[in-house]
Amino acid sequence: MELILKQDVENLGFKDDVVTVKNGYGRNFLIPTGHAVLATTSAKKVLAENLKQRAFKEKKEIEDATAIADAIKGLEIKIASKTGQGDKLFGSVNNINVAEALEKEGHAIDKKFISVTGGNVKRLGKYDASIRLHREVSAEIQFEVVAQA
Repeated sequence: MELILKQDVENLGFKDDVVTVKNGYGRNFLIPTGHAVLATTSAKKVLAENLKQRAFKEKKEIEDATAIADAIKGLEIKIASKTGQGDKLFGSVNNINVAEALEKEGHAIDKKFISVTGGNVKRLGKYDASIRLHREVSAEIQFEVVAQA
């Protein structure tokens, strides 16, 4: 079944992508929840026209996202967390904590666009995170988890 995505769907595609999925997934989930519509010939023509009109806007968005990515790459992010014995943390540090640390630095980025390499961090040290600013622009940052004073 061919569908046109109306919004980003994780592990499937981005908004306005034409994707092929199994019939049940499309009929029972994507279409009823408004994530997608059937990719008929007329819908594809409308999509092509919309993409032409949006190309100029998207170029500016990519430039803005690239500027933000360059600014973020230069940041030194330290996240303070309570520690137990040795270098173990009470709880964990995840994408929410990274988003809060970035917001303190003046960059408001939604937590769902941040993925910490390896999932939740449970020890002190330096770690990596990937931030998806646009479908074509992502930034890799390093952050350090330090003991709370």
